[in-house]
Amino acid sequence: MTFEQAFGESPSHHAIASGRVNLIGEHTDYNGGYVLPTLIPQTTRIALRARNDREVHWLSPALEAKPYVYRLGEETARDHWADYAAGVTKILAGEGFDLRGFDALVESEVPIGSGLSSSAALEVALMKGLREMNGLRFDDVRLARLCQRVENEFVGARVGIMDPMAIALGNFGEALFIDTRSLDYRKIRLPLDRMDLVVIHSGVSHRNVGGGYNQRRAECEAACRELGISSLRELEEDPGRVESLPEPLRRRARHVVTENARVLAAVSALTAGDCQTLGTLFHRSHVSLRDDYEVSVPEVDALVEVAMADRQVFGARITGGGFGGSVVILAHPGAGHDVAQRVTRTYRERTAQEPHILLPS
Repeated sequence: MTFEQAFGESPSHHAIASGRVNLIGEHTDYNGGYVLPTLIPQTTRIALRARNDREVHWLSPALEAKPYVYRLGEETARDHWADYAAGVTKILAGEGFDLRGFDALVESEVPIGSGLSSSAALEVALMKGLREMNGLRFDDVRLARLCQRVENEFVGARVGIMDPMAIALGNFGEALFIDTRSLDYRKIRLPLDRMDLVVIHSGVSHRNVGGGYNQRRAECEAACRELGISSLRELEEDPGRVESLPEPLRRRARHVVTENARVLAAVSALTAGDCQTLGTLFHRSHVSLRDDYEVSVPEVDALVEVAMADRQVFGARITGGGFGGSVVILAHPGAGHDVAQRVTRTYRERTAQEPHILLPS
């Protein structure tokens, strides 16, 4: 369905945002730590046109036949995918920005529940579109912070800043090294002549709202209270303090502390083009997420295990919030396509899941 078919007129504005894969640095962003994401080719595209009233007509033909309709100023979370749009308009209005009603048609290639940030891609694309359509003035760092508030305050997912910041500021062929405490960032060229990136969805979808994701964040906050600190980042200079915590807080905090160290080591390895070391860091990250943070699932573990057994793989790990989703694999240069085919074939035979190759696309 085209915009014209849905709404009877042509759109006046277009916005686009890519999904992202986090190379390393998982569950560190809401703890003031370090992350290292990069963009993927799959995108979310939104076509918009201003209306003459206060209504928003929000349509994704892939998900529903009729537009989801709400009025500006009357946004309510309804456990519906359109909550991300309603959250954007509510947060922008709360910041004093004047918005007009609009029609919007959404098309996305970023699979929902993949751990590749489909929700942040949608929020960033919509916020960029509304910024242009309404002549709003704010930079991309502020845009990312506003998108985080949509998730935290409206949708109810207590996510960190990484996803919207990576999507708003990232470029293809580069990793974005972010210090989520200061929001300082640095772009690092990916040595694509020395490696291939492979991203495979396990077939098990995840959801950040409620459940284990929010529980892990609460456990990190409890660990901070036990230690009398404001964030686990403060343990960077004295990581041994983690051992004084009761379980499971000790393992949760240990993951964050060791993951921060792995991100810094990964930045050095990436800059040097040392893919062997980077692959080792990938796998250590997965083990920590599986054992200390407990956010993996058997299917994802099986997918990582299959990948690690391939001779043309440097390393593999779960990526995203966990509890399902995707894995990112660091493969030898030029081997990515064949690795993806071999890994998915073996994984499909070993499990009842149907994997989906997202990269190489």
